[in-house]
Amino acid sequence: MRNIGLIIMREFKERVYKRSFIITTLLMPLLLALVSVAPTLIMIYAKGDTKSISVIDNSGIVAQRLESNEDVEFVAIPNGDLQEELKRSLESDNFGLLYIGEDIVKNPNNIQLYTNSSSSMLIEDAITDQIEEIIEAERLKEYNISDLKQILESIEVNISLSTFRNDSQEQTASSSAASSLIGIILGFVLYFFLVIYGSIVMQSIIEEKSSRILEVLVSTVRPFEMMMGKILGVALVAATQIVVWGVLIVLMSAVLVPALMPDDILASVEAVKGGADVMAMASSGVDVEMVAAISSITNTGYIAKLVVLMLVFMVGGFLLYAAMYAAVGASVDTAQDAQQLTTPITIPIILAFIILTMVMNDPNSPLVVWCSMIPFTSPIVMMGRIPSGIPAWEIALSIALLYATFIVMVWFAGKIYRVGIFMHGKKPTFKELYKWLKY
Repeated sequence: MRNIGLIIMREFKERVYKRSFIITTLLMPLLLALVSVAPTLIMIYAKGDTKSISVIDNSGIVAQRLESNEDVEFVAIPNGDLQEELKRSLESDNFGLLYIGEDIVKNPNNIQLYTNSSSSMLIEDAITDQIEEIIEAERLKEYNISDLKQILESIEVNISLSTFRNDSQEQTASSSAASSLIGIILGFVLYFFLVIYGSIVMQSIIEEKSSRILEVLVSTVRPFEMMMGKILGVALVAATQIVVWGVLIVLMSAVLVPALMPDDILASVEAVKGGADVMAMASSGVDVEMVAAISSITNTGYIAKLVVLMLVFMVGGFLLYAAMYAAVGASVDTAQDAQQLTTPITIPIILAFIILTMVMNDPNSPLVVWCSMIPFTSPIVMMGRIPSGIPAWEIALSIALLYATFIVMVWFAGKIYRVGIFMHGKKPTFKELYKWLKY
């Protein structure tokens, strides 16, 4: 254990004490926050100038009903000639010219847009959406129903479904959208850690093997101790990063998110946390799903629980896959030679990420449940299910199976590792790896 401890500390210090690791660890939560608000910022600042479009309306029913907005400004040209106006449009600063045929109500395709520069979906949708509404209104007039538009608007309904968990000790509001989003984020983070840090273990072993450093090291430590030290050292690096991120996320949920919330929404959230009757709030018109989502995000105890579970599954999943990556790294001389041998390792990780997207549809479907128990896919899939509120025994069983499989995999990987680190000049086949297991 002393030798393993020395190797762990060497691997840990080599990576954690780097300036790049510290900067990445501290800035990653901020980067994720910026990425989450980036679409909104892009929509705000990416808008161009208002496009001026001349309109020739031979039907006489569309031009006067087109409404200009910040994207498009419509300028009607009564009795305009198409060819002459096209020439004038080229000489002006107008974006283009819209021609509407006389039979537009019966033939909605009799409409053309002539532009003086490249068009965009935003402009075309702004035009077609309005004209579609005008044509529909004209067609409804044929039924001779007065105030039909007002009648349709008065009967239009938007439902906000309030969801409650009835299988807990007390009925609590839940938000499937928030649970799915949190699950996808947690699963993606674990996918990132398994792929990146697993390959780090393999690359480190390949470099030391190619430089013949391992041959010197195994004169003082056993190959199994060398492998376990590397695996646990890199696992400690990944765990450190998750702990730091977890602390930063908890602080953000406790301080930053409440500060950005409007007072009325924050009051509803605090009322839910204080044990207010959520069903009564729902009947009074409060959007319970939104309140439940914000309540989950600002609940530091809930966030801390997710961070702890993510740490447990990350460590277990990493130890499982890192053992296989270590065996591959000891078996080859270059990273190029490792491509074929790492394919069976990466396939379950990719499969788990694909199944993670199915959690949004049904977190309790048979395929998702089984994959959250199978150790090779459970770290990613189970973290996607946990925010949906699954039974504790399923989480405990998944963890037990994961760590039990890790122990078995370390035994197999150790047998390959102790033979592979002394092999040079030839890339082994899967048949040869099987023989190494029998030595």
